[in-house]
Amino acid sequence: MTSTAISDTERKVMAILKVLSETSEPLGSITISRELKRHGVFLSERAVRYHLRITDERGFTQALGRGGRMLTTHGFEELKMALVPEQVGFIYEKLELLAFNTTFDPQKRTGQIPINTSLINKDDFTRAQAVMRDAFKAGLCVSQLVAIAAEGEKLGSVIVPNGKMGLATVCSAVINGVILKAGVPIDSKFGGVLEIRNSEPKRFIALISYMGTSLDPSEQYIRANMTSVGEAARTGNGKILANFREIPAPARALVHEKIVQLKEVGIGGVSVLGNNGERVCQVAVGLNRVGMVLLGGLNPVAAAVEAEIEIENIAESGVVDFQQLVRIEQL
Repeated sequence: MTSTAISDTERKVMAILKVLSETSEPLGSITISRELKRHGVFLSERAVRYHLRITDERGFTQALGRGGRMLTTHGFEELKMALVPEQVGFIYEKLELLAFNTTFDPQKRTGQIPINTSLINKDDFTRAQAVMRDAFKAGLCVSQLVAIAAEGEKLGSVIVPNGKMGLATVCSAVINGVILKAGVPIDSKFGGVLEIRNSEPKRFIALISYMGTSLDPSEQYIRANMTSVGEAARTGNGKILANFREIPAPARALVHEKIVQLKEVGIGGVSVLGNNGERVCQVAVGLNRVGMVLLGGLNPVAAAVEAEIEIENIAESGVVDFQQLVRIEQL
């Protein structure tokens, strides 16, 4: 009986954390109660408040005045680790949600844009910037536009903890979002490690299917020390983070047009746009489909980790307004 009660409480706590992970704004108990219904969890406003006291006590959430609660970094980690079997495909769903929440219009230069958030010790931040700058300059990133936040401030859905600085890098999901808003469906297939030779993409040496994982592939590759982004930036040869997407072949011209528009506002990230049915970086593509290779937004951060700087990464951490972003050299 006690075991069942604990299990039920944990299920509700995890559902609340999942709802909070899907927004960049603080949520109150009324909104959380409404959003929980989408996950098949029916809790009154009063019951939500009770469970929020539990999440606060465990350090999973942080109260932001009358505005409601947001996830802490500890809450994000707990959400990743808990109920793993039920979360297979979680990253795929997260990418789809980020694409839907992307409102950026490259022609108007306005709207919300998806980001990754990296948390760096304040004492290491200046050194980390210096290391990352080579990767940014070499174009091994989605964009040279970034945002920073001090402790207590937020980037996307992440509140920067004490003793840390937050760095937001543009997430490759911006490509998904802009293409989706143009009416083109895009299928996120894999996150991988891409071999670069003479500054040209050659082949994927590791791939993780988004549909088969509960953890972001880029975070896993960085932790496993599988990249050599710094070397790739300096010499044109190395291993970098990249992602693989597919689009319908008839939409290729429209997608190319959107890629050009994004480049004009400082957002690149598309390393390869293939042709109908052809292999891209040795990855097979479906019939009447076109493969795309997107650079990983966390590549510059991976270079800093390679230099033995301790960094905590939260990929696909939400959205920020485009006007918040500045070029890396302006920091």
